[in-house]
Amino acid sequence: MKRRQFMALLGGVAVAAPLAVQAQEPGKLPRIGFLGNSNATLEANLVGPFREGLRDLGYVEGRNLSIEYRWAEGKYDRFPALIAELIAAKVDVIVTAGTPASLAVKKATAAVPIPLVMIAVGDPVATGLAASLARPGGNATGLTSVSPELEGKRLELLREVFPAVSLVAVLWNPVSPFQVIAEKQVQAAAQVLRTPVLSLPVRTREEIDNALPTILRERADALLVLADRLFLHNRERIMDFAVKNRLPGVHAYRELVEAGGLMSYGPSYADMHKRAANYVDKILKGARASELPVERPIKFVLVINLKTAKALGITIPPSVLARADEVIE
Repeated sequence: MKRRQFMALLGGVAVAAPLAVQAQEPGKLPRIGFLGNSNATLEANLVGPFREGLRDLGYVEGRNLSIEYRWAEGKYDRFPALIAELIAAKVDVIVTAGTPASLAVKKATAAVPIPLVMIAVGDPVATGLAASLARPGGNATGLTSVSPELEGKRLELLREVFPAVSLVAVLWNPVSPFQVIAEKQVQAAAQVLRTPVLSLPVRTREEIDNALPTILRERADALLVLADRLFLHNRERIMDFAVKNRLPGVHAYRELVEAGGLMSYGPSYADMHKRAANYVDKILKGARASELPVERPIKFVLVINLKTAKALGITIPPSVLARADEVIE
């Protein structure tokens, strides 16, 4: 072998050697940081599909992959401390759901550009998480829950089931940048459908308690709850109020329907968590988050609670019932 060829080969080995050593060195398993908005119990139905997605790709937690879990318990002010813990744990990629958590990770990792896989994030371009869906840039990519006219679809469903609706109360959290955008989408859709809305911005449990009497005082006869962990954590309180006061509604989360709400319509969060494993796999294999396109939701789920419909004295039209992915009886 000529000296030049030998030196080139040696150089290639020198470049590849550190990667091979790192991959085989005990205790150097790829490490994922999973930042949960709620708690392990509440998010079990989302973590499960994420792990399933990883298993489908050949990853077994504890064998060839480790996951560091951190839970915010619905308190957004805990994000910075939890993210600092994940950075200190030297994770290779951080996975989280929702706009507030994703924004917190992006801010915290500005100087330490750990790849971020976002799940069910709001409009990533409008909120500054990505330059574009096709080429997000920076260190963040993943799956957005944004779909054109989603809020309009929810209002249309409500009108199909409850044609006599005269005023829809809307609960949303102004702390979330995406909720601000979503509330504007509701207003636009309501104007097209000629359905008046009562916009109620709430940030805390206390503000929810203050907003509920306003719904009665203003005589709203239906309820729309947008997608935010604040409402997920307080779903029992909100849905008990809705049933007691005979308020039909369509909501972003199926958990609200399980708690007594009438209907939910939105992206399949379980499906998005499972698909997020593909992003993790690509990043661990060397892909750059900045070059992985952000995906829109491809699966939507309609859940109807017939027990609640009966309690409210509402008959679900067969055309709506036939479109349901799940019926609670």
